[in-house]
Amino acid sequence: MELNELQEIEINLLLEGLFQKYGYDFRGYVRASLKRRILNRMKAERLPSITALLEKVLHEPGYLERLLNDLSIRMTEMFRDPSFFAAFRYEVVPLLRELPEIRIWHAGCATGEEVYSMAILMREEGLAEKTTIYATDMNEKALTAAQKGAFPLKKMQQYTKNYLKAGGKNSFSEYYTTDHQFAYFHPSLGENLIFAQHNLVTDGSFNEFHAILCRNVLIYFDNELQQQVHSLIHNSLADGGFIGLGSKETLLFMPKRMKYKEFNSQEKIYRKL
Repeated sequence: MELNELQEIEINLLLEGLFQKYGYDFRGYVRASLKRRILNRMKAERLPSITALLEKVLHEPGYLERLLNDLSIRMTEMFRDPSFFAAFRYEVVPLLRELPEIRIWHAGCATGEEVYSMAILMREEGLAEKTTIYATDMNEKALTAAQKGAFPLKKMQQYTKNYLKAGGKNSFSEYYTTDHQFAYFHPSLGENLIFAQHNLVTDGSFNEFHAILCRNVLIYFDNELQQQVHSLIHNSLADGGFIGLGSKETLLFMPKRMKYKEFNSQEKIYRKL
């Protein structure tokens, strides 16, 4: 998407304004995706310019949240990439089983579908009681949705297929109740989940984890920001811990790549040496 020189300047000012006033730093995000989302919001509001959008963000209470919802990445589904979850179940879990307690971090969890997937997986492996799953995202609205554990009923057919491909051991419908619109996952699945607002770009490490899932997040960051986030992840991962990335992501070009070994190259699971 080609923008004229003035629009490029306006986007820089908008991103700088978001950071200076609110602390949300999108300056290191890949520009193509950002531009599309910003222009879509501008058109939806029938605004004449990106500067007019910045005016609203700076001066209208509540407008920030609308723009954040556009700029946050919220594509997710339960047992997304089932082969990844199968590899985690059959290859990673046997090694985690030896630990006295297990801490897993879902970084950039969006609306929580993959978090509940992991909660189900760990329960089926008999490890729920000693596992704590931390689920973080910078988007407060997405986190609020995640905490409810309610997902559209129309998606359950696809999620059931994913669950079975990921090595699911029960009938998937055992984990939720329904009304005519939503599937509500059992509250017991949420007992070991901790949801918290955390921004990978601006916030620091907050615990030491045995597994970190940061899947399909880094593809939206430029190289410098990817390196910054990888440093955060490295500092948050216990020795011998595992990191799971998305199918288009890699550690191979990161400065700390020599501190990991490829544990499952196909599923982008790495282990810290």
